[in-house]
Amino acid sequence: MLAANIWHWWIGVILALASALGVVAVIGGYLKQVTSQRYPGRRARRDD
Repeated sequence: MLAANIWHWWIGVILALASALGVVAVIGGYLKQVTSQRYPGRRARRDD
């Protein structure tokens, strides 16, 4: 049963890292979206 414990441990590590990366990506995407609407770049501005 030692192999089963080690296998489950590594699966847990991989899932934890993937979950943390997903949370960071969602937060980063949200902040990018909100910031881009608040501070538009040169391409988004219109020169009338």
